Amino acid sequence: MNSPAIRQEHRQHQALTPRLQQAVRLLQLSSLDFAQEVRDAMGKNPFLEPEDSPGADASDPIETPPVAEPVANAANESMDAETPSAMSDAEPSWERDSWQSATGTRVGSGGDSDTSMIDMVADDLGLRAYLRNQMNAWPLSDRERVLVVTIIESLDDDGYLRTPLMELSALTDLSPLADEAEMEAALKQVQTLDPMGVGARSVSECLLLQVPSIEDEQVRDLARIIVTHYLSRLAQRDVAGLAKTLSCKAADIDAACERIRHLDPRPGWRFGTASDTQFVTPDVIVKQVRGEWVASLNPAVVPRVRINQMYAELFQKHRDSNHAELAANLQEARWTVRNVEQRFSTILTVSQAILKRQHHFLEFGPLAMKPLGLREIAEEVGLHESTVCRVTNNKFMATPVGVFELKYFFSRAMPTASGGECSATAIRGVIKDMIDAENLANPLSDAEIARQLARQGLQVARRTVTKYRQLLKVPPVDRRRKHVAA
Repeated sequence: MNSPAIRQEHRQHQALTPRLQQAVRLLQLSSLDFAQEVRDAMGKNPFLEPEDSPGADASDPIETPPVAEPVANAANESMDAETPSAMSDAEPSWERDSWQSATGTRVGSGGDSDTSMIDMVADDLGLRAYLRNQMNAWPLSDRERVLVVTIIESLDDDGYLRTPLMELSALTDLSPLADEAEMEAALKQVQTLDPMGVGARSVSECLLLQVPSIEDEQVRDLARIIVTHYLSRLAQRDVAGLAKTLSCKAADIDAACERIRHLDPRPGWRFGTASDTQFVTPDVIVKQVRGEWVASLNPAVVPRVRINQMYAELFQKHRDSNHAELAANLQEARWTVRNVEQRFSTILTVSQAILKRQHHFLEFGPLAMKPLGLREIAEEVGLHESTVCRVTNNKFMATPVGVFELKYFFSRAMPTASGGECSATAIRGVIKDMIDAENLANPLSDAEIARQLARQGLQVARRTVTKYRQLLKVPPVDRRRKHVAA
């Protein structure tokens, strides 16, 4: 009979202590979130106090920029990102690209003033509150008021009604429930409110609600036909095709299309859109000092925290076994101060290493960006790649040419015909220059851009050109083509 055997094995594995796990979590926070964590710690720990010393030495040659800066567009793009996700069918991509930034507000009914009701609205008044205020002046029955308010409260931030009317009817407490005709009548009332286009269920309906604001009768009639039946042709800028289909002059079609593009496909965006603008506080400031590019910490983001020495000395003099909680608080306070110092020292070290390799970008633009990987910086500063990755996420560098996320400076190497290497960022810069210089009457297709890159020694596939063009937020060739009247 075999008896149970006891076997001892030795295995090695890494285990992160709770303290180290917390340090890793804090390292990948943005500096604003990290500062909030420190403020929370100061509120709970009696041994921590804010430091009263000024944020920067008066002799520091690096001036502090404004605390908040709009982030540069390129800083939001991952340099090794896959093809961007496609737009949903309900929100085609041409909507975002084809419309000019005109206000599209309702035309005043009297005098020469272009001021509309929306221009007199308080900045903090939301879309739904603004619509309810207008509705309150109407002589509605209680039942009608319930239906109108239900529709108003169901509008999304674009000002569209995405929920079927009969589903909204079921949400009311009315008895009997409103039928489809009654709901349609309530919706028509909402659609008469300012701003024009609110309450629409599609882009076409939104634009049709705004077509009456076009002053010229001929242009207005053409615009109504185009919006109703040929919206996709409008997106393709197919002026010649529309002129042939509608038996009109190309110049008339062009004028109608231009006027349609001045309508507002998202009327709700004029309410509360300022809060959607992304502002960031740069962690690092870059300036040229005596011919050298130098990175320094932005004092505005470094938490000013220190140990309260008086409390610490009193505790050391009178500590005993009954004060275990205070002992833990003191240890936690010391760790917090040390973490602040180590975190920002790491950010500055990594930033300076990036700057050492990418300083040509600051002088010559994206075309001078070099291929750069996390491993190269990790080996330079003596950190693990995962640590460098955490440091570069949600950390921003303010430079004379814009504010960029640290990870913007990393991009994979792409081979050239001469055997050298070129960064993906530099290739995107070449593509942007090509598109900026193209003839709008005959813009460059992605395949033609790929061929021109090949002639310059850059072997880039057509699908890669498409991906980079999308990252640059440039519409495809058919939407860049502009009709030129003879």
